[in-house]
Amino acid sequence: MTTSCSIPGLNVPRSRFPDPEQDLPASQGEQRIVLGGGCFWCVEAVFLAINGVTRVVSGYAGGHPGSANYEAVCTGTTGHAEVVDVHYDPARVGFGELLKVFFSVAHDPTQLNRQGNDRGPQYRSAIFYETPEQRRVAEAYIHQLNQAGVYPDPIVTTLERLDAFFPAEDYHQNFAARNPHQPYIMAVAAPKMEKLVGSYGDRLKPEYTDNDTGNTA
Repeated sequence: MTTSCSIPGLNVPRSRFPDPEQDLPASQGEQRIVLGGGCFWCVEAVFLAINGVTRVVSGYAGGHPGSANYEAVCTGTTGHAEVVDVHYDPARVGFGELLKVFFSVAHDPTQLNRQGNDRGPQYRSAIFYETPEQRRVAEAYIHQLNQAGVYPDPIVTTLERLDAFFPAEDYHQNFAARNPHQPYIMAVAAPKMEKLVGSYGDRLKPEYTDNDTGNTA
């Protein structure tokens, strides 16, 4: 992960992003969504702040189990993407709302096999679905955003069936909160958190709406 990274998508205001026309019905019990949007440190930080998200685990999906480790995945040859496994309470936050945050704050979905200066298929924009319904809703929202011209370029997010999720090494978990002054976190995660607080302040956990949380979540 390089320490200098620009995220053009952060310049697109929330008002440009419509609510999903389709969504999953509210259900009982904890649900999950597995998302790839570049460096998992930064995507994890965004989703940890959302009210209704109960747990976020950084990890790998899309490749062979034997190569699901950071050193191997960083080569870009294993087929994995850096992802976050987001667990949430559907009574408090919907699948569609999490997709909206994913596309509007967490990353730039128009960059193919990269995010800013982080390059390679391990940084691809991807949604790993568990059910046909998840795929249907995600596909419909991508189409909706493209039709609305939210981004000047088409969305390149892949929809991939989740065969397995592999948690990343312990030192990657909750990395941004534990390392707020690390250069990469300050350059990449902090601007995302600032946009998240500014655009979705009403949907965040109380501890993330304080003035001092922009660089620490």
